Amino acid sequence: MPINKEALELRRKVLQNKPSFVRQESWRYARLAPSWRKPKGIDNHQRKQKKGWPSLVKAGYGGPKIARGLHPSGYTDNLVYNLKDLAKLNPKTDGVRFGHGVGKKKRLEIIAKAKEMNFKVFNARVSTSGSKS
Repeated sequence: MPINKEALELRRKVLQNKPSFVRQESWRYARLAPSWRKPKGIDNHQRKQKKGWPSLVKAGYGGPKIARGLHPSGYTDNLVYNLKDLAKLNPKTDGVRFGHGVGKKKRLEIIAKAKEMNFKVFNARVSTSGSKS
């Protein structure tokens, strides 16, 4: 049973009413990706929020406060760079994600300690081969 189940369910319900924010006229031109860009033209219909045009990104579309920062598993997502960072966390509510700069040696140490303390590790992948390819 995942923790924070109610918060995850609330987040899912709120996301159902959220529009898909698309870049202006990305449906018209293949060269424009649908990823969001703020419309800035002086006569832009989407910026002026004319009827029939896609919605603008606004603060009111944000998710519920209790669900912010939660991993889909229900644990909070925390970046860890060393064993001191791991000691500050609670294994019942906090999940662990390794920072980009953590090397293999330190990563193996942290994984061993995290397993011992029963932490949920989100990016524990460690290659067993010695080559860099």
